[in-house]
Parts: sequence; structure tokens; C-alpha cells
Amino acid sequence: MNAPDKMFHLPDVQATPDQRQLAIQKVGVKSLRYPLALATADGAVQHTVAELTMAVGLAPEVKGTHMSRFVEILERPRGALQAADLPALLQEMLGHLQAESGSIDLAFPYFIAKAAPVSGVSSLLDYDVRLQVEQQPGAPIRTTLAVTAPVTSLCPCSKKISEYGAHNQRSHITISAELRQPMAVEELVRLAEEEASCEVFGLLKRPDEKWVTERAYDNPKFVEDLVRDIALRLMAEPRIGRWSVASENFESIHNHSAYAELCGENV
Repeated sequence: MNAPDKMFHLPDVQATPDQRQLAIQKVGVKSLRYPLALATADGAVQHTVAELTMAVGLAPEVKGTHMSRFVEILERPRGALQAADLPALLQEMLGHLQAESGSIDLAFPYFIAKAAPVSGVSSLLDYDVRLQVEQQPGAPIRTTLAVTAPVTSLCPCSKKISEYGAHNQRSHITISAELRQPMAVEELVRLAEEEASCEVFGLLKRPDEKWVTERAYDNPKFVEDLVRDIALRLMAEPRIGRWSVASENFESIHNHSAYAELCGENV
């Protein structure tokens, strides 16, 4: 018997019956890093590296899932990915693993080219992005887009009580949105940046530094202001169902962060 025949007749222990009769909600692979091609808002393709979690529900009578099949899904040829493609990718995974429920989670850095406010010099700024898609039996597929955008926040209280300047800090705003219709990463990023005291840039010249400093000073916001202002924008967006917004301000005068989080669901 040659080697291929031996492999063909190897026993499949994973497919044997399990006597404990306990269903598992999620079983699969986690912390799998894989190259990813993304379709950007302007129609270009951006290449990055994603960290994936792929899981399916396991029936109580089945001993184990087929772990190798998750990677096989990723190895299949496909074009640049966008959020609208995730439901089809999930259905492909469920079919390949013969499962009724499952989820795919992709976390990756995403780069956006930004022009400085005065000089116009261009540079790339990185954002943390997460795409999630989930299917439960008898329920519609849920697709969630989350972004974390770095911004500047300036303290209104400090500005009010100080004769010279006001303390400011870099903040991370995280927006998570369950999508009813497609939205680009850039749209959620801009929403966060527009409601901050000022946005941040990868590269600034001296006239730009003057502009961002004065912009933040003229637009002070508490951490509470940040999440409330962004929440109002999310509540007015018909393409979003459930949503959450959180802001962590890395305080410049304390050795801790200020934090606020607000969540809701659009009807």
C-alpha cells in the first residue's frame, strides 16, 4: 500500500460520537495571523495582516470539529475583502464545517492617508479595526465594524481655571457599529475625529502645529462630551443598529486614564 492510500484510510477520531451530550457554542482557531487584502473606500486595495478568530458551534453528539478546514477557507482564492463580503465568507465556512452557527473575527491595522491642515503635507496614520460576523440558528447574520481612532482632547475645566493654556492629551475613541447597510472604515474614523477637540496627524510642519494646538484650545471636551457627541451622530445613522462608543483619555497630569462608554440601539 502506498503513502496516499495509507492517508486515505486513517481513522477520523474527530467524527466519532461523543457520549457526554454537551453542545459547544464556539470551537475553532484563535490568534491566527494571516495576510489580508482590503478594499478601501476609494476603490484601491490595501494589504495588511489580520489576527483571526474563526469558530463554529459543535453538536452534542460530535466529538470534535475539523480545525484544518478553517485555514482551508482562508487559502481559497478571493478578491479584496470588505465588510459586505463577510456574510458570504461566513456561509462558506459553515458549509465547509457542516455547522449551523459560527463567527469570524478579524482584527488588523488600517492606514489612512491624511493631509496636514495648513501645509497640506500627506502622511499615513494607523487605526485599529475589527470586523466581526456571526450566525446563530434561526437568527439573521450580524456584521459589526469597530474602529479605534487616536485623537486629541483638551480639558474644559483646565482651560477655565488656568491663566496659561490648558492640559491636553491623546485619546483613543473606539466606535463599534452593527451594520444594517455597508459603511466604510473611513466613515467611522471621520465621525470620531470630527467630534474630538482635534484630530491627530502622522506628519506636521510648524504652521500645522500652530493650527492643531489652537484648534484643540478652541474646542475643549471632557471624556463625557466625547462619547455623548459621538453617540448623537450614531443615533442619527440609519445604517447602524446596535452601537457603542468609548473614549480613553491618557491624562497628561495624572498617572491614570479618564474613561467613558455609552451604548444604544437604533430602532
